[in-house]
Amino acid sequence: MVTRTLEVLNRAGIHARPASLISSIASKYKSDITIGKDTMRINAKSIMGVITLGATYGTKLELFVEGDDEALAADAIETLFKNRFRE
Repeated sequence: MVTRTLEVLNRAGIHARPASLISSIASKYKSDITIGKDTMRINAKSIMGVITLGATYGTKLELFVEGDDEALAADAIETLFKNRFRE
């Protein structure tokens, strides 16, 4: 299992477009990918799940990836966060 701490760096936070990008990238991998905030953990492959995190600018999230391609999946999602969801 790969775990990473991610920070929301774009000013608008995670709204529909970033949630769509996260779930789209997560869906390309076979691994189970979850994102946690406080006591909530959601499936990163679900757009609605990602939106329900209510992650605003500066929010720290925990990424949990488990499976055959876990390192690649974690790197791809971490890169998306670091690039501010391409905004």
